[in-house]
Amino acid sequence: MKRIILCFALLMPLLSYAQPHHEIGLTAGVSNYYGDLQDRIFDSYTNRPMGGISYKFFANPHLGFRFGANYGNITAADSLSTARVKQERNLRFGSNIFEVNGGVEINFFPVESDRMKFSPYIFGGIGIFHFNPYTDGLAGEKVYLRALSTEGQNIPVYPDRREYGIVNVSFPFGGGVKFFIGKTIMMSGEVGFRWTNTDYLDDVSKSYVNLDTLAAYRGQQAVDLAFRGDETRNWDGNYPNYKFQRGESQSNDWYMFANVTVAVYLKAFGNLNDYWQAHCPAFFRR
Repeated sequence: MKRIILCFALLMPLLSYAQPHHEIGLTAGVSNYYGDLQDRIFDSYTNRPMGGISYKFFANPHLGFRFGANYGNITAADSLSTARVKQERNLRFGSNIFEVNGGVEINFFPVESDRMKFSPYIFGGIGIFHFNPYTDGLAGEKVYLRALSTEGQNIPVYPDRREYGIVNVSFPFGGGVKFFIGKTIMMSGEVGFRWTNTDYLDDVSKSYVNLDTLAAYRGQQAVDLAFRGDETRNWDGNYPNYKFQRGESQSNDWYMFANVTVAVYLKAFGNLNDYWQAHCPAFFRR
């Protein structure tokens, strides 16, 4: 028993050298969003292109550490919703997303160039991302929404409404399938979800504020873009009352990537199996 415990103790420093390999790749796919303006995941109308780079280090064929940088775009519009209350609100937005992330990846099968050529996998981690929601103005110009304080952010009359940050934390998780092409190219397809710590990816979260107050502090453009029901055919001529619900503040927004990665597989030195065979009890190796 002591020999077995000693064996594991001696193995611990060597785990990082257990049949390690590296995967360095380029990523391309689509990005999408889930939040106050869209309640469907990967809606085909709002898919937008994304791309990125990735690096993975696998200490052994099952367990690896992954790092990446991705750039994509998200968008949504109330006009695409089936809910009448959203159609009457008539908001729309877009935002570029730049993300860096790190995490852990687990292969279900021991993927190696000379052995197993295929495996499904799962991953999870943490990321930091930048966003800045915008929309089209009444003249078709691009307008960034954060500065307009459409829900009263940083207006003294609403001290509980603080301006939201455009650099936030996300928590990526998901899964995919990877396989070898030859012995040096690794191709993978994955779907990854990002839960974020903000409800303002779309500039919508809480309730409307008084439109006269909003106009006084941020101008008429803020009023025009805080509620766009007056641009629809069926507008009844009434703007939402103060504190009338504008968004769903009980849940934060998400963004997602579905992508394909083509990577170069670089095998590193070290073989934990040789050490195991030479130093550990024979009955324990079975």
